[in-house]
Amino acid sequence: METLTQEIAAAAARLVVEEGLEYGPAKRRAQKILGASARTALPDNEMLESEVRAYLALFCGDTQPAELAALRQLALLWMERLAEFRPHLTGAVWNGTATRLSDIHLQLFCDDSKSTEIALIDHRIAYEARTVRGFRGEAVEALSFSSNCPELGEMIGIHLMIHDHNDLRGALLPRGADARAPRGDIKAVRKLLEASNA
Repeated sequence: METLTQEIAAAAARLVVEEGLEYGPAKRRAQKILGASARTALPDNEMLESEVRAYLALFCGDTQPAELAALRQLALLWMERLAEFRPHLTGAVWNGTATRLSDIHLQLFCDDSKSTEIALIDHRIAYEARTVRGFRGEAVEALSFSSNCPELGEMIGIHLMIHDHNDLRGALLPRGADARAPRGDIKAVRKLLEASNA
C-alpha cells in the first residue's frame, strides 16, 4: 500500500512535469492538494526524481527526449559563451528529467561575481539579480534572464548561480545512491548530447 509520502511524491511529480514547478514548491502544493497535514513527511528529492522519471516514461516518452536535447543544446551554447567562469550545468536539464517547461540552471565558479554581470552586459542581456541559496546552503548571487530556444520555439529561463572559484572542488563529488555527479562541465554536457544523437 502506498504511503502518504509516496502519494505526495507522485502528485508532486505531475506538477513538476506538467506545470514546470521546482521540487520544493511542487511538494508543498501536492501536500495541500492531497489534504495532508503540515506535519506529514514530505518526500526527499531522490524519491521525487524517481517519480518524475516514472511519469515522464509513462506520459511523455514521445516528446521529452527531443525537448531535453534542445534544452541541453541551449545550455551548452551559454556555457561556451561563459566558459571563462567555469560553468557547470545542474538541475533537471543535467539529470535528464527536463521538459520544455524547465529552466536551465548553471553554476559559475569565479573569483569576481561582477565580471559575470559585465559579460552579460557585453552580450546585451537584460538580467535580474537576486540572492538565492547555494548548493552548500550559503547565500549566493543569481543572475536570471531568458534566451530563445529555436528548436522549441520559445523563450527559456536561464539562471546563473555565482559561486566562489574555491567551491568548485567540493562541487563535483558524486551524490545519491547511484553516485551520480550533481553537475557537469562543458565536456560532460557535450558527451550527453553526443549520446542522445547516437
